[in-house]
Amino acid sequence: MMTNEMILVVGLGVLALIFLMGILARMYRKAGPNEALIVYGFRGPRVIKGHGTVIFPMVENCRELSLELMSFDVAPQQDLYTKQGVAVTVEAVAQIKVRSDQASILTAAEQFLTKTPPQREGLIRLVMEGHLRGIIGQLTVEQIVKEPEMVGERMRATCAEDMSKMGLEVISFTIKEVRDKNEYISNMGRPDIARIRRDAEMATADAERDTAIKRATALRESAVAKAQADQERVIAETASATRQAEAQRDLEIKKAEYAEQSRRQQAQADKAYELQTNIMLQQVTAEQVKVQQVEKEGQIKVQEAEIARHEKELIATVLKGAEIERQRIENLANAEKSRLTTEAEGRAAAIRSQGEAEASIIFQKGEAEAKAMNVKAEAYQGWNQAAVVDKLLTNMADVVRAMAEPLSKVDKITIVSTGNDGAAGVNKITGDMTKIAAQVPALFEALSGMDIKQLMSSVQAIKDRPAKEKPANGDAAKQ
Repeated sequence: MMTNEMILVVGLGVLALIFLMGILARMYRKAGPNEALIVYGFRGPRVIKGHGTVIFPMVENCRELSLELMSFDVAPQQDLYTKQGVAVTVEAVAQIKVRSDQASILTAAEQFLTKTPPQREGLIRLVMEGHLRGIIGQLTVEQIVKEPEMVGERMRATCAEDMSKMGLEVISFTIKEVRDKNEYISNMGRPDIARIRRDAEMATADAERDTAIKRATALRESAVAKAQADQERVIAETASATRQAEAQRDLEIKKAEYAEQSRRQQAQADKAYELQTNIMLQQVTAEQVKVQQVEKEGQIKVQEAEIARHEKELIATVLKGAEIERQRIENLANAEKSRLTTEAEGRAAAIRSQGEAEASIIFQKGEAEAKAMNVKAEAYQGWNQAAVVDKLLTNMADVVRAMAEPLSKVDKITIVSTGNDGAAGVNKITGDMTKIAAQVPALFEALSGMDIKQLMSSVQAIKDRPAKEKPANGDAAKQ
């Protein structure tokens, strides 16, 4: 029971709240940005623009006033007379709106709030046409036609005070068309047209005359310039041909001079080349002789070293071998003697005698071999000089051949002979070769420091020694 009552109370409360909100919504009125809300009642007239307000019923009321731009045609039906007395028909367009301040809005509300838009436009058009008639009567047709902006400015200035009294302002006033029945406007431009046409024809005639004069002048100047150009061209061609001939002549002269200088320099170069070649050949030959001499000296030194090495080798192989062999035999004999002595001591006294006899025989044999080795060493020492002589005679041909070898590499020999010597010409070369060969023994003696005659006598002495010492050797053998 209590629950149903609570639901009922809540429902009634909600309905009352909704009803109250609906009433408040109906009481709240809003004005858009393009309109003004005129509120009047117990609080006096108020202007609401761009926001809302609460209108209390029965004590307050409101009306809407449009603030939008009003555009309408201003075209009086009667003809308007200008300052010249010419009847004209003028059609214009006016742009008018209510001013934005509260005083102007209240003034416009007083004037037009209960009127419809056509009625409001009709009242405004009557005022505009009256002012337009007064302005047209002060101007000429030419001013109206040629200066429409001036007419609009004077209309805005003239209507501003009357429009302000109605809370309005003129945004713009534009003349659309001006016409008349007497064709004044159409004939107004004929004098100018005739004058402009006359001026144009005169200007055309003057331009054609000037053009003809300038064309004739240009043709004359062109002909004169062409003649001068042809004359200058002929002169230039003649001068060019002359310069070309002179240049060709100078070129031929220069070519001849350069050719003569080139031949002279070539001849000098050839002669200098031949002289330099001969000098270089002589220098090369001299250097080759020096090189060969150095090589021969080196070969001689090598041969001397080889002879010394061979001598030392003989000494090492014979004498040293004999000495080593003697020492080896002595060592063997001593070892054998010690062995036999030791054996003899361990054995019997009879065997001691046999051992001593054998040791004596071995000692005598070693002594005989040593003497034979000494005799062989003396023989080898004598054969050393013979070997030197043999090497000298064997290699003498090679020395002569090496000294004459540079002549085999000479391509051309120029012989300058005065005929003072005993031999002249080609025979001089053979004599020089003989002299070169004759200088070999002297060269050998200078390099080795040995006398060839003494070497040859030593060889003869070596040859005679075996014959003289043979009996002695035979006696020794017998002994």
